[in-house]
Amino acid sequence: MDKRIQPSISDVAKLAGVSLGTVSNVLNSPDRVRTETVEKVTRAIVQLGFVRNDAARQLKAGKSRALGLVVLDTSNPFFAELARGAENAAVESGYQIFLGNSASDPLREASYLKMFQEQRLSGLLVSPVRELRDQARVLRQMGTQMVFVDSKADPSMACSVSVDDIAGGRLAIEHLLKIDRNRIGFVGGSLEISQVGDRYHGAKEAVRKTRGAATLKLYGAKSQDVISGREVGIAIAREPESTRPNAIFAANDLLAIGLLQAFTMIGGLDVPRDIAIIGYDDIDFAEATVVPLTSIKQPASLLGKTALQMLVDEIENPSEHIHRLVTFQPELVVRASTTI
Repeated sequence: MDKRIQPSISDVAKLAGVSLGTVSNVLNSPDRVRTETVEKVTRAIVQLGFVRNDAARQLKAGKSRALGLVVLDTSNPFFAELARGAENAAVESGYQIFLGNSASDPLREASYLKMFQEQRLSGLLVSPVRELRDQARVLRQMGTQMVFVDSKADPSMACSVSVDDIAGGRLAIEHLLKIDRNRIGFVGGSLEISQVGDRYHGAKEAVRKTRGAATLKLYGAKSQDVISGREVGIAIAREPESTRPNAIFAANDLLAIGLLQAFTMIGGLDVPRDIAIIGYDDIDFAEATVVPLTSIKQPASLLGKTALQMLVDEIENPSEHIHRLVTFQPELVVRASTTI
């Protein structure tokens, strides 16, 4: 085991033949130091392999250039695109992003929030599994700002950036009704996840307006992934044709892709003739499936970028910052899975 001790700032000063203050100035304000002195200190840093303890420096200063992002599922391309948008905006603003995956688990989410708080991060972006009002209040008292992303928050408490998922649910059902599908199934994970609950709520609203001409059946999925969608799809394919849904609205595209696999590759059903499918998110894979998937599009990258910009504004302009609730509207993207 390598037991070598990391070189310190004192070692750099000794080798360069300068004071500790001079080394500190070279590291933090090199424009205040003569060029030849900067070069001398730089050579000592390289020779010793010195790495500054940035965490300790930031703790002493009481601020950090690091931010946290906690999402529901890093395996979902929607959240990957959201994270990319946030990261690009962070780099432009001189910050870095640490990513956490809650896997839709409240305990895991709480663990990430606690760890990021202990690391004294300046701010957090969170796509919450559950209500986080109390946690947001505590974090703010500790000096860590929070913005909710892909979820609505009370503007008196925090900024939030989201998509109108209730409108998205209505949009999906209205499209299925227009193609004469009246036995509709909704496939989603836990309705306690606000995005899933809102999409189902919007779907129910649209079906209710038909005054009994259409029905909506809820199918629970273990999770929000392809495997869970496939499992539900196999069960649906085994239902009698007379009662089986003739259309499915999936809470996200991964579930929809699993359903598509189950219907076409296992159940022997034709999509969309026997059963139409519409997903949610419009991830890149949606267009490349064996039957291109109709989906409700969300501006994932823009969500991440906007949330990050709001967070940085609150961190850098606390006295002038005003909490805002930004809500984007979803869009219908029609493809072959609902077009005969």
